Amino acid sequence: MKIDITICLGSSCFSRGNKQTVQIIKNYLKTNQLEDKVLFHGNHCYGNCENGPILKVDGKEFQNILPENTIYLLDSIFKKD
Repeated sequence: MKIDITICLGSSCFSRGNKQTVQIIKNYLKTNQLEDKVLFHGNHCYGNCENGPILKVDGKEFQNILPENTIYLLDSIFKKD
């Protein structure tokens, strides 16, 4: 079963960094050969704009995800040893 990663593309999250975060995640998945293990897609507003930008991984919501901390989050998910 694929890991489901959903990024908020609502105007608030998008303008606060998710535009760049989309590209960071796409590059990360490609570089780490995870594209076939992940379903990565966007969704519109989760109604939690004050805590955005929002990213969900298998339904678990991560708040305040900025381009600067995206790689750290992805590493914590995929590089579990």
